[in-house]
Amino acid sequence: MAKADETSLLPRGKPAFSQDPHRVREITERNLEAAIGREVRSFRRQQGMTVADLAAVTGLSIGMLSKIENGQTSAGMDTLGRIARALGVSMSMLFSKYDVASSAAQHIKRGAGMEVVRRGTKSGHTYHLLAYDQGPVKLFEPFLITMTDDTEQYPTFQHPGTELLYMLEGVIEYRCGQSTYVLEPGDALTFQGEVPHGPHRLLQCPIRFLSFTVYPRGAAE
Repeated sequence: MAKADETSLLPRGKPAFSQDPHRVREITERNLEAAIGREVRSFRRQQGMTVADLAAVTGLSIGMLSKIENGQTSAGMDTLGRIARALGVSMSMLFSKYDVASSAAQHIKRGAGMEVVRRGTKSGHTYHLLAYDQGPVKLFEPFLITMTDDTEQYPTFQHPGTELLYMLEGVIEYRCGQSTYVLEPGDALTFQGEVPHGPHRLLQCPIRFLSFTVYPRGAAE
């Protein structure tokens, strides 16, 4: 009796190999902070820079850079932009080992948005970034902002682009230029980011609202 060919023993329709055995699988990081930190360290070493060198160029502290490289803190987009420029790479390259395909949809589960440090964070204000732009140019930033502490010190922001606020919970009086607006759940406020803006009074806590900033091309690289 003739010996059966080994490939004939495979289930019909199945190839001998379900994947190319020579294909090199690129290692990806599931933890965003760790992925960014590894890339920052890798690019810094490629440039022959010490942490102190990078701190001097970016204006960030050595301690902050060490925490970023070790994945111990979340850095805001402004901070990552300064680091990327100092290392001579695009910001998207700092995200290259994160397990999100640039051509796929980004699904951020409830409570899983990257918490970033911005002015006001220490005042009971929490910023969760809801999408990570993978392109070479930052086109937009969507934040879920939570405020639980009615502090007397409110941050004032100025930046390129157009910003939209949409209230989800609580009541806030928001300052934009020389005017203030009382925002309740379901209210929206749109303004140019170059105009000084920020919270004026927290009228009913806790407060939650969405902030969408759309940047002009080339303004937030």
